[in-house]
Amino acid sequence: MASCSYKRKSDELAASRVKSKYLMAEEDSNAVLSELAEYLKGHLGDEIVGWGVDRRELCLEISSSSICKVSKFLRDDANCLFKTIVDVCGVDYPERPLRFDVVYNFLSYKLNQRLRVKVQAGEDTQVPSIAEIFPAAGWFEREVWDLYGVFFSGHPDLRRILTDYGFDGHPLRKDFPLTGHVEVRYDDEQQRVVYEPVKLMQSFRTFDFMSPWEGLNQHLPGDEKAEKEQDE
Repeated sequence: MASCSYKRKSDELAASRVKSKYLMAEEDSNAVLSELAEYLKGHLGDEIVGWGVDRRELCLEISSSSICKVSKFLRDDANCLFKTIVDVCGVDYPERPLRFDVVYNFLSYKLNQRLRVKVQAGEDTQVPSIAEIFPAAGWFEREVWDLYGVFFSGHPDLRRILTDYGFDGHPLRKDFPLTGHVEVRYDDEQQRVVYEPVKLMQSFRTFDFMSPWEGLNQHLPGDEKAEKEQDE
């Protein structure tokens, strides 16, 4: 029993040391990221609108007109060397005047760090393309254009990349209808695929349930008919 108790205490002590080491590493990481942010702020000045640290990653907020200058500095500066762009994606906030966030995710092998850059854009905003600085961004920007409708000026080939030819709208916008605008089927008479307006065989229904695993605490639409028949 004594040996088991000693082993348990040793395991608890080792776990506490690992936890304290992890917390210390997180504090050190935040300090390093804050230092990097101040360094970037000192060299880029007003190009950086704001910054913060989230999940051990530095996040910069800049204006759309500054994206080329900031991206080139992040790539070429000896203390940064963010030479890899991992992704360019979009987020839609319809309630804002500038409803879109264009998010650039960079990676520096030298610093072993990731960096996120956010740019706000409206439906009519032309965000400068960084395809000449990071060639891989060309495909990512085409995805953002296709799914959100954010236009990238100076892009060498800004075409849709995920949706079909002649697609109407941008499917990841919050105001895009869930059913879409057209449906696709194969026509036996024409022997080809045809596009037609969406036809719903029944009205679209929404179910306001928090979770299907927690059980149903309210009536389903149409239950009132069954209750009425039972009463009769």
